[in-house]
Amino acid sequence: MEPYESIIEKLLEALKNKYGDRLVSVVLFGSLARKEARKDSDIDLLIVIKDLPKSRLKRQEEFLEVESHLEDLLEKTEGFVDLSPILRTPEEILKYPPILLDIVEDGIILHDENDFFKKVIEDLREKLEKLGAKRIKMGKRWF
Repeated sequence: MEPYESIIEKLLEALKNKYGDRLVSVVLFGSLARKEARKDSDIDLLIVIKDLPKSRLKRQEEFLEVESHLEDLLEKTEGFVDLSPILRTPEEILKYPPILLDIVEDGIILHDENDFFKKVIEDLREKLEKLGAKRIKMGKRWF
């Protein structure tokens, strides 16, 4: 998982410094979580934060402050690593957005206040199981 481990470690530290008690959960997903990452893979993250601005642009602006603390490390990494964050509030997560379907099987919880995200995922797994939903791989993609 190196060189990603050091990036993720510094990212968690920067997120905690920026958001403090507002930071609820940080979840790694995508190719890195599935252990299928290549040199050019990005780091897909779902970040749950209380009291985010409504505007997606303002959320990204806030996150850029976090990312700026990692700029040197990201640039030094072979292949230059991109961060691909999805920023949501706890209220938005409780509406079960479709992105959770990508995370339910392979997501790795890196930070989780009061098991918020763990409980959401357990509930979603239970609902999917009751529905008889199945995950199917076609080529390199999951459906």
